[in-house]
Amino acid sequence: MCHIKDLPKKILASFGFVFILLGVTCQPVLADGIVIPDPPPLSGPVLLEDIWLTIRYHRVSVTIENQIAVTRVEQEFINEYDWEVEGTYIFPLPLGASISKFVMWIDGEPIEGKILPADEARKIYEDIVRERRDPALLEYVGRDAVQVRIFPIPAGGSRKIDLEYTQVLTADNGLVRYSYPLNTEKFSAQPLEECSVHITLESDQPLHTIYSPTHQDRVYIQREGDHRVVIGYEERFVLPDQDFDLIYTFSKEEIGLHLLTYPDKIWWDGLTYPEKTGLPGQEGYFLLMAAPTVEVNQVVPRDIILVLDTSGSMEGEKLNQAKEASKYVLNHLNEEDRFNVIAFSTGSKHFALDLQPVSRAPEALSWINRMDALGGTNINLALLEALSLRADLEGDEGRRPLVVLFLTDGLPTEGVTEIQQIIANIKATASSSVRLFAFGVGDDVNTVLLDTLAADNRGLTSYVRPQERIDEEVSALFAKIKTPVLTDLELDFGGILVEDMYPPVIPDLFSGSQLLLTGKYRYPAGSSGQTKITLSGYVNGEKRIFVYEADFTPADEDGNSTSYIPRLWATRKIGYLLSQIRLIGENQEWVDAIVQLSIKYGVITPYTSFLIEEGDFLTGEGLDDAARDLTEEYSGPAVGAEAVEKADAESNLRSAESFYQAEVQSGDSGQGFYRPAVKYIDDKTFFYQNGMWIDTAFEPGSMDILKIGFGSQVYFDLIAARPSWGKYLALGDHLIFVAGDMVYEIEEGEGELESLPAQLSHPEEENEVNITEQPANSSGISGFCTAPLLAGLAVLGFGKKK
Repeated sequence: MCHIKDLPKKILASFGFVFILLGVTCQPVLADGIVIPDPPPLSGPVLLEDIWLTIRYHRVSVTIENQIAVTRVEQEFINEYDWEVEGTYIFPLPLGASISKFVMWIDGEPIEGKILPADEARKIYEDIVRERRDPALLEYVGRDAVQVRIFPIPAGGSRKIDLEYTQVLTADNGLVRYSYPLNTEKFSAQPLEECSVHITLESDQPLHTIYSPTHQDRVYIQREGDHRVVIGYEERFVLPDQDFDLIYTFSKEEIGLHLLTYPDKIWWDGLTYPEKTGLPGQEGYFLLMAAPTVEVNQVVPRDIILVLDTSGSMEGEKLNQAKEASKYVLNHLNEEDRFNVIAFSTGSKHFALDLQPVSRAPEALSWINRMDALGGTNINLALLEALSLRADLEGDEGRRPLVVLFLTDGLPTEGVTEIQQIIANIKATASSSVRLFAFGVGDDVNTVLLDTLAADNRGLTSYVRPQERIDEEVSALFAKIKTPVLTDLELDFGGILVEDMYPPVIPDLFSGSQLLLTGKYRYPAGSSGQTKITLSGYVNGEKRIFVYEADFTPADEDGNSTSYIPRLWATRKIGYLLSQIRLIGENQEWVDAIVQLSIKYGVITPYTSFLIEEGDFLTGEGLDDAARDLTEEYSGPAVGAEAVEKADAESNLRSAESFYQAEVQSGDSGQGFYRPAVKYIDDKTFFYQNGMWIDTAFEPGSMDILKIGFGSQVYFDLIAARPSWGKYLALGDHLIFVAGDMVYEIEEGEGELESLPAQLSHPEEENEVNITEQPANSSGISGFCTAPLLAGLAVLGFGKKK
């Protein structure tokens, strides 16, 4: 383990309050403002990780007006130790940012800072790493940053930082990225009491997609018309482990469509590097984003049918909540919608014989309020009767979406009770315009029945657990689907081969919502990668066609700004495969694919974290054991709390909109909480195994390894030659990572090299391109060695569930 030592006086004593501008880079930084404490007055060496100050709060407020972003940061650092603490504060800045305010508050008095030239800054970073034997700061090498000397903080005292900077965000064909450095997990002694990011976004042109690839599942987005959006993220008692990234798009189009790509492999026909000529072929991953304007001019009229379970098991609070849910739906119908209500138990009751205008909604509410809970559960009868209300319609009238909101709390006990027969009956009756949204209330529902009905009819399933409210679940979903803009969507990618897209069936597009599709693409050598994407769908029975220019060649050559796309794709595919196993049955290819995807991309889910047993993980037997365990996990019944939990988990994976650090932990950090054992850096995944971090691209036995001593001269020469690798080296003093066709191992001691290898004398970009003579197989799972990753999973305690 590395020990910290006293910093040289020449480094710290004379700086006072200082700004440091480091060399520029096109990549976002990977850490936020931190305080690096001086060694405490204790006998013997002390680990740096044991004396981090605690960040009490980290508040970020951002205003973006027509691509001008002003970021305001407030942080408070607390000294919870028994001794006085001095140190250095560092805050990394994005490319092109200019500081307009920097203040440290001491005893209520503000103290401003100064600027230090970049050439002196680099020496400071190298000296800190040399003296403290801790590589955590290497992620700052080659990056703009602010540094200020922290004067003594008494025991129990604190220091507050106020910082403000401005930057111009560039637009690429109407797509803009904003990134805020928010990675604190290794720099705070305790979880933050409060962490928040608040963004107010305004644009002269209509805004379409608002998307956070890092925090989409944890942000609140409030659209205030087409030109203003408020985005909020807040968590308490948390150690943030990712920067906060935001993507937004704008255009004058009625429906905005934008494409992001991540290049996985490139090749030239019959030619290998460095004799490459002409345009290369390419394959990779893509993220397609589509969103309509909020203030839509034309809304698709629908037919809405509520199918409510009023069997005896719904008596009491469940029926009361179901009535409240019905009230919300009927009070929020669009003017041109039609509706009906079917209440079912042993038999069924209809509010009316056919579809009714919105004006009759109050009568329907009175009718629903008089319902009692009696009898059994005849699901087959109720759904067939709901579909029959539209069976006689043809032509454009029949193209009106038929939305069935189906709510039940139990299993079919009357009429047709065999699950597969009910599924077959509905499938034979439902037209392509049916959208079925199922609500399973409680745990006594058949998840296979509800999920299959929803999947077959372009809908969703929501499970209302015993502690949740029916009316809240129904109203939340209906609010999202209230205003359809385009139905029966189809996509044509021109000359680009697109495959393995998720979701496989494109859902309808609604006002105020956005569509996110992930998939794999491929095009041959000689192709420019440019194409036209055609989006088509129906509005009021009329087919509409939208054509967009698209470019599958990445604007970011190293792909780091879109490196989350493959993991998002893998997450969705795992969710899809898990649901296929549960709904259809065991399939060895699906099981193997889930295991491989989970390992390759570091997608650790509740149902893949147990995959690898400790022990025999360096042979194929380990994979076989993992596949067997997964099969056993999914061999349970379709009814009950466990089945509902599985269905919920799969749904979250299938519809994931962002990928964030796996909630997999290693041992106690010494501060009463746990550190992550999986790390994602740009396009790489690292597992922590036997005291070292291992790059998942490493194939033991088939790749040459260059061993470099941590802290040696060659080590620092490597940092100088490849500043972008600093983010890998910052992981620790023992790691393995792959770059190009070489493997680098950082180890204690002087290592095997006395000088840098010749290939590192080439320009950096030439050593980081992944080139192959042939395209990889298009099955969605490329070949890779899993042995070290299996080992990592085993060491981390991912044992078989008992």
